[in-house]
Amino acid sequence: MTHVVVTGAKGFVGRALVERLLADGLGGRRVAKLTLLDIAFDAPHDDARVMQLKGSIADAELRGRAYASPVDAVFHLASFPGGAAEKNYALGRSINLEATIGLLDDLRGQAHAPRFVFASTVAVYGEQLPATVDEHTLPAPALSYGAHKLIGETLVADATRLRWVQGCSLRLPGVVARPGDGAGLMSAFMSQLFWKLAAGEPLTVPVSAGGFAWWISVGACVDNLLHAATVDTERFNARRTYQMPVLRLTIAEVVDALAARFGADRKALVAYAPDPFIERLFAAYPPLLTPEAEELGLRSDGTVDQLITRAMAG
Repeated sequence: MTHVVVTGAKGFVGRALVERLLADGLGGRRVAKLTLLDIAFDAPHDDARVMQLKGSIADAELRGRAYASPVDAVFHLASFPGGAAEKNYALGRSINLEATIGLLDDLRGQAHAPRFVFASTVAVYGEQLPATVDEHTLPAPALSYGAHKLIGETLVADATRLRWVQGCSLRLPGVVARPGDGAGLMSAFMSQLFWKLAAGEPLTVPVSAGGFAWWISVGACVDNLLHAATVDTERFNARRTYQMPVLRLTIAEVVDALAARFGADRKALVAYAPDPFIERLFAAYPPLLTPEAEELGLRSDGTVDQLITRAMAG
């Protein structure tokens, strides 16, 4: 029996991951039990293999219920987003750091160390980036969110050393195209570009047209998460941490590609009102080199057209 646990299962990436696990399994094996954790769920799931646990991952009793039967893999996606975490430090620390400690610590009693894939973030790099970022660039978080995720990476590597889990952390860039208004996410404009321009609606973005961002579709992101949970663990680096490969594109390049897809009039719908802080965090990214990740089998979308197609699928 393959038992998989997903935290943050109702979130944007979580939903896509759950769909793939139910449809395709994990590493060629059918998922027999899928335990989902999140603050709330819209309705009971229609697949009998799914167990939904509603509540905070900071709740030890909830985590105990998730781990009540032997676990083969955990995808830890749940987080309290960066902008919101800056306004409520205590809650951000509880979810982004202390619950991660709990999720790892609670697995010590498993007969076999499960795979543990931790969704980290490019926020670990901070604001002052070098001319080129590579896999040896030292992190310097500018937000508590990034600091807590960086600590989480170290915790996953240490829990792996202790043989509690077989862990791997993946640093996620801006994943698109998240539906809704992206409340609490300072990077929400990246996804809104896709949906607003597809619908022919105007929007104002808080960065400049020439600002470079790192992009990945939700489809490519899920591909990488699944790969990290199934690749031979002997291939992992000592840090057990990888930067997801990305496309580095300006806002204007994405707008141009969306206009080519949905109509030339879309370009006129975008207004630019750069916020210096958001620009530094999300639209001032240098080239990113990820040969280790690519050697492991992690992938970007490849082209901006493929980014749009996979970002908006479904």
